[in-house]
Amino acid sequence: MGVKQYKPTSPGRRGMTVNDWAELTHGNRNRPERSLVEKIKKSGGRNHHGRITNRNIGGGHKAKYRKIDFKRDKDGVPAKVVSIEYDPRRTARIALLHYADGEKRYILAPLGLEVGQTVLSGENAEPKVGNAMPLRCIPTGLEIHNVELQPRRGGQLGRSAGTLVKLMAKEGKTATIMLPSGEMRKVPIECRATIGQIGNTEHNTIVIGKAGRHRWMGKRPVSRGCAMNPHSHPMGGGEGHRSGGRHPQGPTGILAKGGKTRKPKARSNKFIVRARKKRGRRR
Repeated sequence: MGVKQYKPTSPGRRGMTVNDWAELTHGNRNRPERSLVEKIKKSGGRNHHGRITNRNIGGGHKAKYRKIDFKRDKDGVPAKVVSIEYDPRRTARIALLHYADGEKRYILAPLGLEVGQTVLSGENAEPKVGNAMPLRCIPTGLEIHNVELQPRRGGQLGRSAGTLVKLMAKEGKTATIMLPSGEMRKVPIECRATIGQIGNTEHNTIVIGKAGRHRWMGKRPVSRGCAMNPHSHPMGGGEGHRSGGRHPQGPTGILAKGGKTRKPKARSNKFIVRARKKRGRRR
């Protein structure tokens, strides 16, 4: 696992970095398990009426969806890690498991998981990398990922590359976890989580390098709000290059820097012990 940089043979190559795919079992050959993939129709950001409801989406390379086992509910059956593979629809790597009863499943590949290793899920599993179990069975202070918000619902927290969640405390029917954002919240102690940190930790250091590479990902160009007309964007209009007089905001009027988007009376507020840290302004 590392980052590779090309020689500056063109302006697009200068500064561009890519993953070296060292952790993948088959290198650049991407042949997923056929029984665990499905096609997803692209919408281009349009709803069922054909109107664009999500801007700047379109194009992109074809990519099939890999069915990931977020629930890890196959208790007591050992599974062997057969391969570590690339998933075009997520930043994390995925691992193909062959269970002792013949079933095959994909899981998110944590850091340190190797081919040939055996993983287990359930209350009787050991707290080692790749094993999944309820929070009440996990020692306090351990790094976890793929954490459920409700029992048997499937993991929803800590699923992107390099992410880790810390189990801070257990009290009564709830457990306190700390998310990567610094937020501390309570979840039911019967919720499941997987031991370890998500792999591909250097994903955030990748430099895209050129506009075409964003188009491969299905991301269309983004126009500045101040370059639009007043009826198209709150920041549009004006005689000069910039239209002042109001704080930066999106096309729907939501503040872009520091604007609160969380509902003050949300039901889940009672589970938040400490709010996430505020990020400083970029200089």
